[in-house]
Amino acid sequence: MTVSISSIYTPHISHIPLSVPTQFSKLPKSKHSILLCFSSPPDMDAAGATTLYPLHRSKTIHLVRHAQGIHNVEGEKDHSAYMSFDLFDAHLTPLGWQQVDNLHKHVRACGLAKKIDLVITSPLLRTMQTAVGVFGGEAYTDGIDVPPLMVENAGNSSHAAISSLNCPPFVAVELCREHLGVHPCDKRRSISEYRPLFPAIDFSLAKNDDDILWTPDIREKNEEVAARGLKFLNWLWTRKEKDIAIVTHSGFLYHTLSAFGNDCHSSIKNEISTHFANCELRSMVIVDRGLIGSNSTSATNYPGKIPHGLDLPSDVADEKHPGSK
Repeated sequence: MTVSISSIYTPHISHIPLSVPTQFSKLPKSKHSILLCFSSPPDMDAAGATTLYPLHRSKTIHLVRHAQGIHNVEGEKDHSAYMSFDLFDAHLTPLGWQQVDNLHKHVRACGLAKKIDLVITSPLLRTMQTAVGVFGGEAYTDGIDVPPLMVENAGNSSHAAISSLNCPPFVAVELCREHLGVHPCDKRRSISEYRPLFPAIDFSLAKNDDDILWTPDIREKNEEVAARGLKFLNWLWTRKEKDIAIVTHSGFLYHTLSAFGNDCHSSIKNEISTHFANCELRSMVIVDRGLIGSNSTSATNYPGKIPHGLDLPSDVADEKHPGSK
């Protein structure tokens, strides 16, 4: 699909309903006018197009799938293991923690750690462990006058406590959870159980202490996950932060991102929507073409003409006075 730059861009999502489960119905409603791949001017081939958009109408999101959890190991051996309550709110494996440590080193080595304004995490044990391990501080030391992001051995991790010192805010958001229902590994604990384990994570957006979203007999449909994901991306425009890390799940990422990139080169489409590996990080730009974040202002734009003076451009003068040459 080729769309004019000045038009409202709607991804090709005819198979995705514009509604989400009623549990999320109180979240802001808006048109799905978010862009993960710039579309082409009307006279250009999408595969070769270069386009422009105001910087302050965009955000950079750094998407991370959680590290290896115990459910990943058991589910690959036997798919029926996903039905086992032994995997309830699955925690990371020792190998998963190694993956976290390696990504932690990477985000510091490449400078990303200093750019992050906000870390959003799905409120499940494996995603919160990944989020604080990757984007959190170093080992927590008693006497530091800030709460730890994670206490020692949280979720049977055998991991040292993690400091929140000099870290961005962390917030847990239900909208970016994995498929809801049936699989116990995707059921969360109560928020009151999580708070002592992750003292510096903000759980205020979770409206219910218990997990009322997960049901034992109904599995959320793929198109419902996709619609919830688009709702989540629209919700990001209610936040002022520009560089946002999001730690979430394979199914959520795949079904959300598959709605985008249909007017891009096939290689870019693949970069957007290919399944994530455990603890994989991909950085993407989202653009607000529908003025969802209508209060967005530029930190770098400058109005000019200070002090005021005559500044009629020569090409405009030529248009206004065509016979003066």
